[in-house]
Order: sequence, then structure tokens, then C-alpha cells
Amino acid sequence: MRQFLIALLVVWTAACIAAYVYSSQQQIPVRLAVALLPALLAELALYLAPGFQSLRKEFERLGSKAVRAGLLTASAAIPYVLAASALHVFSFRSLGLIVLFAAIASFWYAVLPRSAVTDFFFLVFMAGVYISRVFGWIYPHATPKLSLEIMGHLMWVRVGIMAVLSIRGFENMRFGFLPSKTDWRIGVQLYLLFLPVAGVAAYALHSLHFRVLSVAWWQYAAIVVGTFAGMLWVVAMGEEFFFRGFLQGLLSKGLRSEAIGLVVASAVFGLAHLPFRYFPNWRMVALTAILGLFCGLAFLRARSIRAAMVTHALVATTFRLFFTAS
Repeated sequence: MRQFLIALLVVWTAACIAAYVYSSQQQIPVRLAVALLPALLAELALYLAPGFQSLRKEFERLGSKAVRAGLLTASAAIPYVLAASALHVFSFRSLGLIVLFAAIASFWYAVLPRSAVTDFFFLVFMAGVYISRVFGWIYPHATPKLSLEIMGHLMWVRVGIMAVLSIRGFENMRFGFLPSKTDWRIGVQLYLLFLPVAGVAAYALHSLHFRVLSVAWWQYAAIVVGTFAGMLWVVAMGEEFFFRGFLQGLLSKGLRSEAIGLVVASAVFGLAHLPFRYFPNWRMVALTAILGLFCGLAFLRARSIRAAMVTHALVATTFRLFFTAS
């Protein structure tokens, strides 16, 4: 609990600073930013919780699977209620959809038995909701430049992770927010190995175009740090948890081959990016399938999701800062 509280204090402080800077740059009224802050801080606290094993253990002691699923479902609604009430745009329809989606994910393993079929359709459901971008219109827009869709993405990732770890039960995943020295070393190594392979593939597919951001050096440094943090703890954490830790782990065990599990999970990871920017984007499917192979190798070498997160976040940050996709 002490580690969680320290992490929460650091994250809340960083969030307040980021909110102040962003609201100033985008000319968002201070009163609006302050009104939305409780919802953001509540979601961040809930999002951090799955990363601490001690908190997951405490959650598992609260009662039966059904009780835990109910609490997890309720937690999904809290940030939305705070945000929508602050903006005076509360909608029972939106709240109902959030509760419905969260209840399906939370009660999935409380109702259904653990099996390959159950796991497969759980992943399909989680990915389908995420890819649909449904949270873009469920969560309100504070201003044209401030969408609260990210809160929906954070909610969906944490609900899915808690459903797998604390309701279904999944062993040997080594999940957490902070990569170890070994995770960093292996993650960086696989990132460096990925770059030339991806460069050749991108050139052959004519899929990436180089660009340079025209900003001051200190702004560029802030963008790099902010982009990497977001990629590591939001995008990479969620995707690596489900595609590497969960899917690849299940495939490797079920097929009795880590190599086949790696290849199949990477192919599925690539196909999940088929609607990226436009549909069907087969170039992005090819590139992300290759990325999946290297992230999967990082996961196998370190036996940790965090190593795969490092590789994924470094690649995504490089892509976001230096390239545009066609």
C-alpha cells in the first residue's frame, strides 16, 4: 500500500502539472480544467491499482468472483459520473453503456468457466470494443480540443486486466508498471534489432514517410518524454498484456510450442491494426505483425510483459515523432 500511495502521489502531481500546461496551451478555461480534475485523478488511481500485486490480493479477499465483478463494474462508472456531472452533460444512456460493457468484461469469468473458447471470445470482445472507438461518443467532449475518450480507454484496459488477473486468475505473467534493469536491457535490444528489419519492410511497402517536428528543443524534449510515458503505460501496457502476456501465453501452452504461439499471436496483433487510419490497411498489418514478433521475443527472453512494453513503447514513440503512415 505504501508503494501504491507513493506512486499515486507522483502520478497525481504529474497529472496536475500536465493538465495545467495543456489547458494553458489549448486555452481551456481554468474553471473547466479544475472541474474535470477529480474525474481524471479518480481514473488514474483506479488505473494504477492493477499494477500492484498487494492491491490485487486485497481485492481478491473481498468476496466471491461475483462480488468482485460487481465492484469492478461499479468502479468503471465512477469517473464518468464525476466528469459528466462537472460538465452538466450526464446521460443515463452513456452510463448504461459503460456499465453494460464493464459488466460483461467483469462477470465474464465469474459466470463462464476457464477454457480456450472462453478466453478466445473474451479477447475478441475486449478488442472489438476498443477498436470500435465507441468511447469517443460515450464520453463527453469538454471542448472541441478536449475529448474525454482517453478516460474510456484507461477504464477499459484496467477492467480487462483486473478481470484476467483477479477473477479468472493467470499465473507467471510478471505484470507491472516499472520495468526492471533486465526488462530495459532486453526491451532496448529488441527495439534496436527491430529498426533495420522494420526499415526494410517499410521501404518495400512504401508505408512510412520521414518528418521532423519544427519546435524548440525544450518542447521537443517534453514531447519525447510525454509520448514515451503515454506509450509505455497506456498503449503498450494494455496491448502487451492482452496480446503477449495473455494470448501468446495461452497459445504457447495450448499448442505446446512457444515458437508457434509467438507467430500466431503476432499475426493476430497485426490483424488487430487492420482499421488503422483506414480500412483495410494491410501495410500497417504487416508492420505491426513484425513488431509483434519482436515484442513477443522480448517477452519470452525476459519472461516479463514489461520487457515487451519497453520494445513496444520505443517503437511507437519513434514512429509517432519521426514518421507518418500511408
